[in-house]
Amino acid sequence: QVRLVESGGGLVQPGESLRLNCEASGTTSLFVNMGWYRQGSAQQRELVATITNRGDTKYADSVKGRFAVSRHGNLATLQMTRLAPADTDVYYCIGEIPGRYWGQGTQVTVSS
Repeated sequence: QVRLVESGGGLVQPGESLRLNCEASGTTSLFVNMGWYRQGSAQQRELVATITNRGDTKYADSVKGRFAVSRHGNLATLQMTRLAPADTDVYYCIGEIPGRYWGQGTQVTVSS
């Protein structure tokens, strides 16, 4: 069974940085795409950043220049800098083999 586990969430002050990690288990296949979504205010989760197995990246406009996604095999990392209160959310790791798999989510809170 494919499983994605996030780590690294927490409480930080505005302007600070945080790193999220996502580790996959239960598969020997390399994910075609990995990345991060967050819950947002809408019913549908919104893309934050993704990276393919070729290293192609995609970012939400709101995080460009502040967040950086990277991966090593099926281990993905989201480096978040200059965090703002608007970044407060539950962040979910995704992996596509294809077939999309989701992690359980990790809370990021940005508050003074």
